[in-house]
Amino acid sequence: MATALYETADYPAHPETLSTFEKHLDERWISEALASSGVATLRKRRLPAEQVVWLVLGMALMRDRPIADVVSQLDLALPGKDGTAVVAPSSAAQARQRVGPEPLERLFRRTAEAWAHGRARSQAWRGLAVYGVDGSTLRVADSDDNREHFGLASGGNRGDSGYPLVRLVTLMALRSHLVASAHFGPFSMSEHELCELWNDIPDESVTLIDRNFLAAYVLNQLHDAEKNRHWLTRAKSTTKWEVEESFGRFDKLVRLKVSKVARQKDPTLPKMLLVRAISYRHPDSKGRQWLLTSLTDTKAYPAKELVELYHERWEIELGYDEIKTHLLDSEIILRSRTTDGVEQELWGVLITYNLIRLEMDCIADEADVAPSRVSFVMAMRYIRDEWSWCAVASPGSIPKKLKRMRQKIARFILPARRTKRRHPRAVKVKMSNYAKKRRPNQKKQATK
Repeated sequence: MATALYETADYPAHPETLSTFEKHLDERWISEALASSGVATLRKRRLPAEQVVWLVLGMALMRDRPIADVVSQLDLALPGKDGTAVVAPSSAAQARQRVGPEPLERLFRRTAEAWAHGRARSQAWRGLAVYGVDGSTLRVADSDDNREHFGLASGGNRGDSGYPLVRLVTLMALRSHLVASAHFGPFSMSEHELCELWNDIPDESVTLIDRNFLAAYVLNQLHDAEKNRHWLTRAKSTTKWEVEESFGRFDKLVRLKVSKVARQKDPTLPKMLLVRAISYRHPDSKGRQWLLTSLTDTKAYPAKELVELYHERWEIELGYDEIKTHLLDSEIILRSRTTDGVEQELWGVLITYNLIRLEMDCIADEADVAPSRVSFVMAMRYIRDEWSWCAVASPGSIPKKLKRMRQKIARFILPARRTKRRHPRAVKVKMSNYAKKRRPNQKKQATK
């Protein structure tokens, strides 16, 4: 232990080497996000606006620490008149309120555009960047403000949910897990209502979507033949079509009829959608499954490869697992008790997640493996440790030893995925038989 301490202390600072976060996140982007949101930064404050942005990112990375402790750990506060850099918890809360959620949203969109799309293009499938769209939910602190804005999930006879819920829909670059776009809102809003990100999908791409989005107005927005923008999904059991042309027994060109109701809502919709239907058999399912896609060129896009590509749709589920289970440390209750605070915190979580995934891509490039072979947990710990150590070093510098941490990439690399594993859906722990604890019950008990 003593040897390790002496060794660490003995490494000189390297002024050209920035921390991982600072290396990827351009300070100008932060300044532009604050300026375009009308947030002025005053250097006389203990926590200027730029430092508050770093605080929100630190909150996502250090879930086990109180907010005031994050400020101290990352050395974010400017020294006071007495020379100390300690701030009260109320000061951190007030600083977050001054900044609000808009600068963090703008910063997310600016960074996502720079990071996610570039990586998706470099990891293309047959010249097409691969994206996925899906939704999820997150629990937030049980405050009156959050209940009123985000709402509770109804459990019927079992009662409402114990916490307010945020509904989230994201566009993800599937091969890097970088989040390219996101929209969220109250739980009562459907994924279709929240899904305003179709226009964020670039040209020369294919987007893998859940069957929930199998609707004419969605497919019509996704497909643009001139811009080579396409979609791929699995058919519902109730989906009907007419065969236009047969390319083989399990590969056909079909016509999907657009309902009158859909065309009344959107007069620009055609009466028919011409799509390709591909059938395959999955070991875990009964009977054959059908895929539908706008990729109708059988030579350019072979059916077998499309079946393999479709199963990359699961990558977005793995991305949500990385956010909820590992980054949020399974404490999937966001800590903010106000609506603006929740939105600010969630944008910070998405930026932080992207920063980790971006560093994982760099590690994968150095190791010459796919990003899916890099351990998210190891990368997250590396960045968390590095940032903490950078905070006690001279500004803008870190020890040379930290630079060599990423060079020891062997410990980040996971074994190749075992694609033949089969696990039925089941739970290991039975739910509790205790009655649900709800706020109205607590109030009744308090009055007795």
